[in-house]
Amino acid sequence: MTAKSKVSRVDNAYDMIKEEILENRMPPGFQATEPEIAVRLGMSRTPVREALLKLEAEGLLEIIPRRGARVLPIMPEDMSEIYQILTALEPEAAYLLASRTINDHDLKELEDLTTKMEKAIQEEDRESWAKADDGFHRKLLELCANKRLEKIISTLFDQAHRARMLTLKLREMPVKSTQEHRELMDAITSGNAEKAKSVFREHRERSAKELVKILDEYRFSNL
Repeated sequence: MTAKSKVSRVDNAYDMIKEEILENRMPPGFQATEPEIAVRLGMSRTPVREALLKLEAEGLLEIIPRRGARVLPIMPEDMSEIYQILTALEPEAAYLLASRTINDHDLKELEDLTTKMEKAIQEEDRESWAKADDGFHRKLLELCANKRLEKIISTLFDQAHRARMLTLKLREMPVKSTQEHRELMDAITSGNAEKAKSVFREHRERSAKELVKILDEYRFSNL
């Protein structure tokens, strides 16, 4: 096996396991040995082992000697800390984006995702809304043109995504959140950087309180 093919196999294993975790097909508390995970993915153990080490470093699971890997629980306290960081950093990404000239193609991508959220609200389609919402946040981060900021926040996105998917059906339809995305989109389009930053901060503060409250009530960490 060449070094390149090995890297590719590890990347594939990483992507597959990560998707299983983020979509809660491997829910909080899920535990399996390396051979069991390898069989589940239809892969050999070596790339699986290396992929698990990467995911452990990202805070999505823990490796237990002789017992395999365990998907970490979703603790309200952890989400509170994560959202504190997101609230501090993401508004800066919105500020950077609104401060510069955005080409029509990139602007249309954000607009389309905002429209998809609004359409999903009308149809009461929570899954489609969550997908568009996640896409909006990731696209905005990509377009802010600060690679280090993008790298730091992306890791937190993955941890927050699990919690949001678990609570998706327990929260009210995210009408307020969608309105906030539209306000943010308007601020970015008009080049109002301070407004974009302010709207985003308020959005993250409000959504954090909502998410942590649900997690605290239902204690998904015990699942």
